Formats: sequence, structure tokens, C-alpha cells
Amino acid sequence: MTTSEEAQEQQRVDQVAHAIGQRIAKTDADYQAAHQELRNVLQNYSENTSVNWFEVDDRIETSAELQQQRALVSRLTENQNIIQDQLDTFKNLQKSPYFGRIDIQDPGETDSESLYIGTASFVDDNQNFLVYDWRAPISSIYYNGVLGQVAYHTPAGDQQTKLLKKRQFLIQDGQIESMFDTNETVGDEMLQHALGKQNDATMQNIVATIQREQNDIIRDTRSDLLVVQGVAGSGKTSAILQRIAFLLYHSRRDLEADQIVLFSPNRLFSHYISDVLPSLGERNMRQVTLAEFLTQRFQGLTVQTQFDRYETDQQHSVNLPLRNFQESAALMTAINEYCHQCTADDLMFTDIRFHGRVFFSKEEIRDIYRQFPTAAAPADRFLRTKNELEKRLKQRIAEEAKADWVHDTIDQLSDEDYHNLLGEKHLGKFEQLDDEIDYIARQIVRRRLRQVDDAIYNGYFLDAYSQYTAFLKQCPLPEDVTSTDWQTAIASYQHDIEFHHLALTDAAPLLYLRDILIGGGANHRMQHLFVDEMQDYSMAQLIYLQHAFPRAKLTLLGDSEQALFKAVESPESILKKLNAALNIKRSRLITLRRSYRSTLPITTFAKALLPDGDQIEAFNRPGDLPKVVIRYDEAVAFKALAHELKLELATNGTVAILTKSTAEAKLVYQKLHADFDLTRLTDTDRSLPKGVVVLPIYLAKGLEFDSVIAYNVSAENYPDEQLTGTLYTIASRAMHHLTLLCIGAASPLIASGKIPQADLQIEHEFQN
Repeated sequence: MTTSEEAQEQQRVDQVAHAIGQRIAKTDADYQAAHQELRNVLQNYSENTSVNWFEVDDRIETSAELQQQRALVSRLTENQNIIQDQLDTFKNLQKSPYFGRIDIQDPGETDSESLYIGTASFVDDNQNFLVYDWRAPISSIYYNGVLGQVAYHTPAGDQQTKLLKKRQFLIQDGQIESMFDTNETVGDEMLQHALGKQNDATMQNIVATIQREQNDIIRDTRSDLLVVQGVAGSGKTSAILQRIAFLLYHSRRDLEADQIVLFSPNRLFSHYISDVLPSLGERNMRQVTLAEFLTQRFQGLTVQTQFDRYETDQQHSVNLPLRNFQESAALMTAINEYCHQCTADDLMFTDIRFHGRVFFSKEEIRDIYRQFPTAAAPADRFLRTKNELEKRLKQRIAEEAKADWVHDTIDQLSDEDYHNLLGEKHLGKFEQLDDEIDYIARQIVRRRLRQVDDAIYNGYFLDAYSQYTAFLKQCPLPEDVTSTDWQTAIASYQHDIEFHHLALTDAAPLLYLRDILIGGGANHRMQHLFVDEMQDYSMAQLIYLQHAFPRAKLTLLGDSEQALFKAVESPESILKKLNAALNIKRSRLITLRRSYRSTLPITTFAKALLPDGDQIEAFNRPGDLPKVVIRYDEAVAFKALAHELKLELATNGTVAILTKSTAEAKLVYQKLHADFDLTRLTDTDRSLPKGVVVLPIYLAKGLEFDSVIAYNVSAENYPDEQLTGTLYTIASRAMHHLTLLCIGAASPLIASGKIPQADLQIEHEFQN
């Protein structure tokens, strides 16, 4: 590329940055004006909130004024936030206005047109597009097209054009650091620069380095179920976040950020990805972990987490046929059939009690339920039962409101208590004082009977926990599950419930049964559901999530090779099971096989651990060979670990010591914390600090570190192929350096000869 071309491109960058600077100055002035207007309204609001409670006309007038003031404050706050978001976008754009350029020639045209692509659109005062948003339809050419005739999809249909040039830029602080022409999506030079950086505390957006297969994920708007199976470091999580940004752009009129929910593997990961969407000018979607979701739905119970169960499984053998059935689609189907066959006599109704006495008996409730048509859905019959109970409660309240004790209570009310009972909504509503007194009387009784009202509203008159036991006792079993094992599982569930605990295997089936019988549990507002690390979810859990978000399109992503909590499955097998269980019309599987995170030597080592590892394509980024450090004494091993830590800290910002379990993480921390500034992370932590971190591998899902030290990869600790997924996941967290410490002989996963010794640095201390 000529010096003249570079100068011309830099001149354009300067012009665009100048135009953005002028827009920043104007937007900043708009922000200051909006901020001042909001302050004035808030000040006026605080000065005029005295209320005349005693004159009916004044009460009505004051109430209307307050509502108008609140609406105005809300509108002005929203306007200020919109301007602030614009200001942030322009400031980010000024530093690096764009990263790509495409030259195109439309059919029938003699002249070509140059389009520049960045993280957001920028239009000058004459309505000329100086920068096109990477999500715009025509920008897809940059990611998918090769030179020559290309097509791109628009709302009006597919359009044809000729791609003459594709140029890539690396611009920082308004200066072009490098630029080059390419026929690929993103040239290796730009990828090498992006991937060679040290790890940040949070994930960065990848819009400048999106690959063609990632772009297919991002721009898919048709699939009801999109399954993304990607090897470790393939950029699947990054692509999913860009997908969310694209969907918000593509469906801006119909979709808001809080109509998208992402199930994250842990809280650390939630924080790690929290900057990606804001860097693209979008608000973050809702995020929740499976543990948080289940805890919220089982208030009052301690629900076992995936991590708790993983730790328990390390100590005890697992009855796999039993667990596989407990987590299967077949069990969920059996629950659905059972619930729809239950008669009024089969349901575990309970008394609604007040102050120790029966207020509504279970026999009365059962009789109410029985009177509704058996053809109706169970939840519909239950709702109609609730409505009838509410009706009878109102009758009881109306009768009790006439009691002497109620009128005595009214006579003793202060003015403030009286008006609180009346409420702002009913100020001036009653023409007759007797009507107002009657309303107050019913409010007093209603508040006294709130316990009964809550029991009806929340459906506490059906014991879902006992109902689940009843289901389990009659559930048909597959051939590989014995009756004895099933009775043991039922007894375990009953014991746990008695102590307000719930095993993870029972959570999704129990919720499913409760929702079908009682209703509720479904969020109809969510339009998109994303599940990360899908390989760690059971089919029963995924079926329940589809039930909980019935209108949402599903995007499931993961890596079957990183299955820490269950056996590995092929992507095709997973999709086949999902299609059958979820009854999806339009499903799609996209497989990402190229790994970008780690250096070539680390990826070469990691893929050699896997039976089908040759399917993984390693990005050719050079680096040091993985190091295996073998010591036969624990004290000597920790000295070697300390030595390796010092070496890694000299060149790396984050060093992670990854262990198989929490107990190992605690031991490492105890041995090293006196000599190193290190942090032991748990499942309650929300942020990832710089320096040395110690954590079990299941908390490192989705994360990456400059350097990884795998603790005690010995033959005793990693004895067989059942731990292949664990070791592969540990190794694939490392970006630049990987060290494996063995206390005793190395694991056969490393020493069996499957991994060429030439691909490792081995530091061996012979046993005395």
C-alpha cells in the first residue's frame, strides 16, 4: 500500500474525527440543558409537595398535580439518559471511527462507492453517512463477502452488488496504526494484534474481528432454536453478545434489552461480559444464573447448585441410569400426563388457617375445584378455584366489617392512619361519609385477614411438594432403573424437603408439576432466551426453561467437550434430542471448530487430550510450549509452584491457578497467601481481579487468563478418561502460557504417549 494512500486515509480519519468532535460539543450542550431542566423540575417538585388532606377538592387537585410532576420527571430523566448514551457513543467513535472499508459498485452504475464500517453509525449535518453501523444490512458484505459479485439481505429483499475492495484498519486515538487490503473476513494481521493482547478484567466487543461463521450466528433472525456448538476459544460467547446487539438493532421497534435474558454459568462470567453491549451503545440484557433463577422460584428452600453437586459427585459414586432418568425429557412428559389426569381427589389440598383455626377447609376447597369442568386445563381449574375463594373471602370481610370491634378501631384512628387506609387513589371518591366509613372498615378487616388473602393469591392451599411425592410413587420407570433405587430417591427427596433443601435433579420437574397444576411461572414478555454452557444443563432443565419463557426464541451455546457435570454428546445428537423434546419448527446447528483464544502450542496440547481433537483447528499464533512440572513431595511441589508464579507474574497481568475442587483451591490459597497477593474466588464473587486468582475449574467456565497453572495434574488426581473434559477445560482457559503441576507421576492423560513429548516442556524431578 502506497504512502499516498495511507496519507489520504489518515486525512479522512482526521476529518471524520473532527466532525464527531463538533457533534460531541453540540450533544454535550444538549445534555447540560436537559440536566438543568431536570434539576429545575425536581426542585419545583420538592417545593410543592405539601398536601391538603382535609378538603376534598384540594385533595383531588393536589393528587393530579403530583401525578403530572412525576410523569414529567420520568420523561425528562429518560431524555437525559438518551442524550448521555449518544454522548458516550460519539466519544468512543471519535477515538476509533471505523475498522473497515468496502468499495462496491451497484448494477448499472459506472462509479464505485466507498463505505466505512464502525461500531456505530455517524451521519454528518448534510445527511451523508461517514460511518456505517456494523449491523447495517450492507455491512454484512464486509464479513461474508469476497471480492466479486456478492449479495446482502435487506428488509426489501436480497440485493446484488460488486465488491471491489475490502480494507481493514487499526485506529487508536484517531491515528491509523496499520491498514491493509484483504479478500478474507478479517486478515490474520488484525487477529494476531487482537489476540496477542493481555487479558482485560472484562470481555471486549469483537466487531472488528468477526469471522464469517460467527457472522452467521450474529445475523440469524429466522431460527426458533439456534444451537451453537463451539470449541473452547472459538468466540462463541463473543458472537452471541454481538448477536444480542444485532437483534436490538434489527428489531429496534419491537425489542428491548429487558426482553432478552441470558443464563450465565456463574456470577464471575456475568460481570466479565458486562461491558460488551454498552461498548456498542446498547443496554445490557437481563442476566441470571441457574442457581439464582431456581432460588427465586423456590423461596424458602435451599436449592442445590451445579457446583455443590459437582463437589459431592467428586466424593461419592453416581447412579447414572437413575440420574439420567431424573433429568430426562421422558420424566417431564410423565409429569405433564400425570397432571392432566389428576382428579380433584388426587390433589393434595390443604386447609387455609388463620390464627391456628381453619378458615377454609381442604374439603371445601376440593368441592370448589370439583365443580369446574374436568376438560379444562388444571391451571385453569385452579385459577377459578382461587377466584371463588377470593369471592368467599370478600363476603366474609363484608360481614366482619359490621362488627363492633371494627367501628371501635375506626374511632381510635389518627388522621394520618385514617388517610393511609383510605389511600391516595380513593381521595374524594366517596360522595357519602357512610360509604367512606364502610370502605375503611373493610380495609381494616382485609388487613387483619391478609394472611388468608396471601394464601389464596399464592396458591398455598395446594401442597406441591407432597403432590410431587405422589407423582414419584406412581411414575413408570425405564428398564435400567430399579424400584429399589427409585424408592431411595423418593426417600432422599422427602428427607431434603423436610429440612427445606432440594436436590438439583428435582428442581426442574417439581417446578414443572407446580406450574401445570397451579399456573404461573411463565414469562410471556421475553422474546429471546440465551443459555451459555448448555452442555451443563439437563434436558429437563431446558424443557422447563422453554416452558418458563414460552414466547422466546432459543439460542443455546456450549462445547460438549467441556461437560464437567455429565457425559459428552455430539452436537448432532444434542440437536436431535432438543428438536424432539422442545417441538421446535425451525432449528439450526452451527459448529465452530477454530480456536482463537490460546497460542498454537497450547491449543495443540488441549486438542490432543480429546478423542476427536483433530477436528479442532488451531489459530496459528506462536507461543511457548506448555510446561509440565513434576514433583514427588507436596512441600517441594509448592516451592515449584511459587517459583512458576513469580515467573508468570513478571510478564502476565492475570495468572489463574485452576483446581479440580474447592478443597484444592482452599489448600493452595493457605499455602501461598503469605508470600503472594492472591485472591481465592468462590461462587459468590462477582468480579475478576488482576494478579493471581485461585479457583476451581467450574467457576472458570467462559473465562480466559493470560497464564494458567493447573494444580496437581497427577496420576492419582486425574487417573482416567472421565476427567478428560476437566483437564481440557483447564488447559483451554490459557491465552499465552500454560503450566501443569503434578504432585507425583503425571496423569496418564498427559503421559500415555498420546501427546508427543516434543509438544511439552517437561521439568521432571526423579523420585528419591
